[in-house]
Amino acid sequence: MASVTLSKVRKNYGVVQVLQEVDLSIGDGEFVVLVGPSGCGKSTLLRMIAGLEEVSGGEIRIGERVVNDVAPKDRDIAMVFQSYALYPHMDVGKNMGFSLMLKKIEKSAIASRVDSAAKRLGLNSYLERLPRQLSGGQRQRVAMGRAIVRDPKVFLFDEPLSNLDAKLRVHMRAEVKALHQQLRTTSVYVTHDQIEAMTMADRIVVMNDGVVQQVGAPLELYDRPANLFVAGFIGSPGMNFLPATFAKGGKADAVLSDGQKLRLPDGLPLKDGDRITVGLRPEHIKLDAEDGLRAEVEVVEPLGLSTQFYAKLAGLDLCVFAMGRPTVKPGESVTLSADPAALHIFDLESGNRL
Repeated sequence: MASVTLSKVRKNYGVVQVLQEVDLSIGDGEFVVLVGPSGCGKSTLLRMIAGLEEVSGGEIRIGERVVNDVAPKDRDIAMVFQSYALYPHMDVGKNMGFSLMLKKIEKSAIASRVDSAAKRLGLNSYLERLPRQLSGGQRQRVAMGRAIVRDPKVFLFDEPLSNLDAKLRVHMRAEVKALHQQLRTTSVYVTHDQIEAMTMADRIVVMNDGVVQQVGAPLELYDRPANLFVAGFIGSPGMNFLPATFAKGGKADAVLSDGQKLRLPDGLPLKDGDRITVGLRPEHIKLDAEDGLRAEVEVVEPLGLSTQFYAKLAGLDLCVFAMGRPTVKPGESVTLSADPAALHIFDLESGNRL
């Protein structure tokens, strides 16, 4: 195992800069997830760690070794791709051991490693099957087994679950996490799915437009997002955003566009008239408050254990997540409130957290 350190790493395609001086330290044995929308640079960064993309500037270290000019095969890494990339004419056992065959490792050692990996992944009874005889989840496990047998210093995962259906993704997500807990190999995992990031990562790296927006533990990012982008990206359903004006009277209030007021926490570094954005997570909104914000229900989504509904507030769509089965109907007027301590306050212009 080894740490991975990125120092001011840049990537340009001609005059277009897709990664802007990324600094990141990944500890030995840590599971770090790179997450962000399509085109944010996360897969490019992963491929640079793998050696599949050249570095335009900065330095990449695996352990103590600078690997900028080291060939991918000599970096002691193993990569699992979105596509399984299995050899269709080889059975599972040969697919898993093929990279070791190329290194001319003894057959007995290959068989031992393949057998060990197959046991971990529940593939023992499939070693003689061809890829076409496997399900999508089984093929992805074979791809992971092929990486495990190499016993690398670092695992790299490039959206490995995106081709699976929703139910199988949930199952494989748990399998990948359990596998990491067994192996404790340094892992870098790329996804655009923030639920995968929240449930699997030791730390999350949120990226947008080639810039790292925030790095931290999943709940740290959820509870204290650094800016509007992170706040909107982390969490499902997403955070509600309400543009408002700060008013300092007897208590601190956010005045919405229709004149309604939302109580804010005390001690904010603001003055009367400052323009802010109030962030409010759907699960922190209380329904049927005695004294609160008036809103009109537009859509109701019963989920069984809970209910999600959308309401119009000050001309904006507001998502509310309530446990149980509240009796709300489209067209109905409701009163909503929130604990000031649960609110997230951002500067309207910069988008940064206050």
